[in-house]
Order: sequence, then structure tokens, then C-alpha cells
Amino acid sequence: MRKSVIHISLLFGAGLLLASPVLAQRADSLMQKGYQLVWQDEFDQDGKPDPKNWTYEQGFVRNKELQWYQSQNAEVRDGVLVITGKKEKVKNPAYQAESDSWQKNRPYAEYTSSSVISKGLREFQYGYFEVRARVPAARGSWPAIWLLGSKKNYGWPSCGEIDIMEFYPRKGHALLHANACWGDDKGGSVWDSAAVPYAEFTQQDSLWATRFHVWAMEWTDKKIDLYLDDRLMNTIDLTKTVNGKHGNYENPFHKPMYLLLNLAMGSTGGRIDENALPMRYEVDYVRVYQKK
Repeated sequence: MRKSVIHISLLFGAGLLLASPVLAQRADSLMQKGYQLVWQDEFDQDGKPDPKNWTYEQGFVRNKELQWYQSQNAEVRDGVLVITGKKEKVKNPAYQAESDSWQKNRPYAEYTSSSVISKGLREFQYGYFEVRARVPAARGSWPAIWLLGSKKNYGWPSCGEIDIMEFYPRKGHALLHANACWGDDKGGSVWDSAAVPYAEFTQQDSLWATRFHVWAMEWTDKKIDLYLDDRLMNTIDLTKTVNGKHGNYENPFHKPMYLLLNLAMGSTGGRIDENALPMRYEVDYVRVYQKK
């Protein structure tokens, strides 16, 4: 799908027509709030994602997931970033047969995917974030649009986490999640979570999973609002998100964060549906607006 590129001049004037009434309404609303487009990736250049914007996670990373993250599974084609999850055997160079670590006691990965991140390249504190994407809804897929705090002296969860979108099941039911997480006083995590059954969307549109949707976040110094297609999914009150002692009693959501676009497989995503492989997670664009 080759899309029309929508740059700042198109969104905010310069004598050009807006691409759609919905975009026009959103642009007008953002302008009225004082927002300006400060960064975007429209994924219009075929090949690897722009190295000025993105790097990659590598290997077995978190949550005892089944996929091996590698850059090869991320490619820009026909105007979208395509992250492919597939069945592929990859040797684990960190393998140790007697290790207690799930990252080391597997001689091979049986699946591969990509996690594309902006860490150290594009980091933001506050703003309006918008991502248009099409997510795989097969069993075993766990696509996400999220942010992590970049402060180097805090690990997770005290660094802070915002999940603009996660898709995974609980108790056998597929859900779309919108969350935030920070640290408690014992080194554990505190969550402000919301989830809407996937069936609620497919009852309204049986082809929901075949379409692109817009996930958005408005992040201020007071709160975080998370949206799916203009539907408010969750509001996080930032007066309640102060870390415990392991995070030096700081609020991680008043500090810069970086973006992650990834397709995990297995673990919380559930048992992988082999018939659904390869899985495609497609991102049309990422845009960030801030107030000057």
C-alpha cells in the first residue's frame, strides 16, 4: 500500500488540502491546543527503517517469549514498516546447558521477529503521539506500541512504561490493552491497566483485524490519555505514579522516554497458531506533536 505522505505543511496549512475530514478535524484540534508536529516517520523509503530514528533489540529479551529478536525481520515496503514473526531456527550464542536463565538454557530459538526502538535517537517528554498500524490478531501474537523511560540509573519498572497498545489474551479471551507501569517500594511493579475485549471490536466490524487503526496518546505533566480510533481507552493520573524507594521516589513520567514497536510471540500472547505464520505487524506512520 503506497500512501500519500502527510508532512507538517500538509497537516497545518501551506495551501494544501488535508487528506481526509478526520485528519483535518484532528489537525485543527491539535492546533487549538497549541501542538506542533516535531517528529515523524512516514516509512516511505523502502529498505531498512531509517537509522537516524530506529535501532533494534537483539536475541531473547523479556517475558520468556519464544521469539529471537533480530533486525532482519523489520523492513519498510510500499509505505509501511513491516515486522514479520515467523518460524525460523536460530542458534543461541549465549547457550549454557546448565544455566538457570531462560535466555541461556535454550540452544535454539524456534521463532524470529523484530523489536524496533528509538532509544538514544528519538526520545520525548510529553506530547501527542499517533501511530497508525495493522496488528496480527492470531493466537500467539503479542504486538505492541509502547514507551520506556531512558534514565540510565533506573531499571524496569522504576524507569516507567507506557503501553499505548498491546494485544494479548487473558483467560482465553483476546484483549486490547492500554496501560502504564512504575515501581513500588519493594522493587516490584504498580500497574494502571485497562483492557477491552477484541470481540467488542469485531462485533462492530468483522474485518477489524484486516484494517489499519490509529492508536494515540496525549501525555502532559498531569495525566496520560490513551486512545484507539478516538475512543478513550485509559487515563493515568500522574499524581499517583510516583516510584517507591528503588526509584528514589521520583515520577518516571516526568522524564524522557523512547518508543518501541515490536511483535512478541508466545508467553503472554499464548500458544502460537502455526497456521497463522508468518505474522505481519504493519506500521503506517509514527508522529509526535508537542507544545512549544
